[in-house]
Amino acid sequence: QVQLVESGGGLVQPGGSLRLSCAASGSIFSINAMRWYRQAPGKERELVASIISGGSTNYGDSVKGRFTISRDNAENTVYLQMNSLKPEDTAVYYCNAEITRRSRLTYSYWGQGTQVTVSS
Repeated sequence: QVQLVESGGGLVQPGGSLRLSCAASGSIFSINAMRWYRQAPGKERELVASIISGGSTNYGDSVKGRFTISRDNAENTVYLQMNSLKPEDTAVYYCNAEITRRSRLTYSYWGQGTQVTVSS
């Protein structure tokens, strides 16, 4: 059993900051990659940021310079630090992880999502 739980969403004013967390638990051998996606009302889901086991990161063009993805030392939690937030950042944010289980089989898992609303 593997579970991803997101937290940290909420309401913030434009220009403000928010930090999202995603904790993975269960029968985990290794976490190969963790990603943040978001989906706004009426929009397609988009990749926001990703980080692989070696620490390399990648960001969507719309968030470069404003968002930072990171992992803790145990490599079971991923964070998304969001600064200089804009109304267009409003969306449900989903954590995704590519996880190799102790069986050595690899799967993609999704969290339940956390709402981020940027509004005056």
